[in-house]
Amino acid sequence: MLERIGVPVLVTLLALAGAGCSGPSSTSPGGTSGAPGSPCAGKYATVRLTADLSGLSDAQRRMIPLLIEAARQMDDVFWQEAYGDRDELLSSIDDPELRRCVEINYGPWDRLNGNEPMLPGIGPKPPGARFYPDDMTREEFEQAVAAADEKTAAALKSLYTLVGRAEDGSLQPVPYHVAFHDQHAAAAAKLREAAKLAEAEGLRRYLEARAAALESDDYHDSDVAWLDMRDNVIDIVIGPIETYEDELFGYKAAHEAYVLLRDRAWNERLARYAQFLPKLQRSLPVPDAYKSETPGTDADLGAYDVIYYAGHSNAGSKTIAINLPNDEEIQLEKGTRRLQLRNAMRAKFDRILVPIAEQLVAPEQRGHVSFDAFFANTMFHEVAHGLGIKHTIDGKRTVREALKEEASALEEGKADVLGLYMLMQLHDWGEVEEPPLEDSFVTFMASIFRSIRFGASSAHGRANLLRFNFFMEKGAFARDPETGTYRVDFDKMREAVDALSAKILTLQGDGDLAAAKAFADRYETIGPDLRADLDRLAAAGIPVDIVFEQGEDVLGL
Repeated sequence: MLERIGVPVLVTLLALAGAGCSGPSSTSPGGTSGAPGSPCAGKYATVRLTADLSGLSDAQRRMIPLLIEAARQMDDVFWQEAYGDRDELLSSIDDPELRRCVEINYGPWDRLNGNEPMLPGIGPKPPGARFYPDDMTREEFEQAVAAADEKTAAALKSLYTLVGRAEDGSLQPVPYHVAFHDQHAAAAAKLREAAKLAEAEGLRRYLEARAAALESDDYHDSDVAWLDMRDNVIDIVIGPIETYEDELFGYKAAHEAYVLLRDRAWNERLARYAQFLPKLQRSLPVPDAYKSETPGTDADLGAYDVIYYAGHSNAGSKTIAINLPNDEEIQLEKGTRRLQLRNAMRAKFDRILVPIAEQLVAPEQRGHVSFDAFFANTMFHEVAHGLGIKHTIDGKRTVREALKEEASALEEGKADVLGLYMLMQLHDWGEVEEPPLEDSFVTFMASIFRSIRFGASSAHGRANLLRFNFFMEKGAFARDPETGTYRVDFDKMREAVDALSAKILTLQGDGDLAAAKAFADRYETIGPDLRADLDRLAAAGIPVDIVFEQGEDVLGL
């Protein structure tokens, strides 16, 4: 018998599986951004998530609803990972605007406000979400891992297990495919149905492999199959993937899904950049020990329209680019795929970034804020995840294992700054001319303000706050106290990019958790000027992020 955080005592683990529900990924009439007085008031701009389906075959059009149904199962699971019983919580809320806000956040904590409780009587969000027992301490977990045999210790720390209590009170791992059996089985069945309609052989193999992975928690073969796809128009990312929700250790992967359509013309424009990864790795501004690994070059840089989000990717701030798989060994062997979600990215640029620039960027530099630069910065952020090293320089641990709860924010910070570093290098080598580097710099600065607003509960928000303060300290940009606007110093920006790149790569290579915490404590602070500037953005009615109207009806299927 096992017990999980805030979840009734389990006998057969069926309580972990729960009942089906569509969650906030369903089409929401009007797609609220929050009525006055709601915690979501003014925070979200509503976007209809559509794409041009006119070029799809009949089989491809029939495949999309099956993939969306599979994705909805990830919503069910993520609710349990993030909070617990979705239906019980939502049925207890009478105010429809507040209920919608809770749906958007997959629980009663405001993800864009440091996970502040939105309901009376709700305490702080557990840092380990619902992956660990309610009463478990860090020390108890670490002692249990140290005392366990090798197999059990690995299972307790696995990406794909919950941690519960056995009858004697000891900690015990519960595999995801057992804990969430019903949802995994339902999703696998839909993926297999879709595979029968697949016209691209690579897509068929991937869908069948991913279905098997959901039933076994062994994702290696399906990750490789996903990397090998090249000729598919339709794509799906589905399963337990990112570890951001586990802020206790960063060990546990949360469930999510994206249903995607490839843009072939944009893919051809982007494909050439993967070849530069080894040279860029060698150029990193750190000693050789911190760049000793060779990144894989069998990488796919692609542009996609996303037509459905579910689970972790749909909670609070929305992802606009994907870099997967996360398995360090596969990354080193084969590289990754970097997917730019163009329609979601365009919505954030138009609805959020441009209005922010009008408020906070010096008038003479606003012309440097462009969608092409936003797209390039985001793309190279994802490419930069493949640079640096995945293992500490002592060779004993992965960076993720060594830096625990600091790993996600530091990795996002690395990708942000190395993405800009890569653009600088490619410009210097004559491999990139557009967008101009000045556009990339100013758009990058404006994007920092956008992402800081995601809050301290977001790894991306933390990474951007750290970088804002580091860059301000280095003079990369400065604030005019009379106008409250910022302008980039292009020369000092280059110096700051080099300095922060070296600092983060060194912290990761050393695997020094105490040093990483001290670095975060120093720079992850909001001073009075920045607070006033962020308040100005809110007062101007600029949303923090987007929320979707999505599903078969929106797509006309």
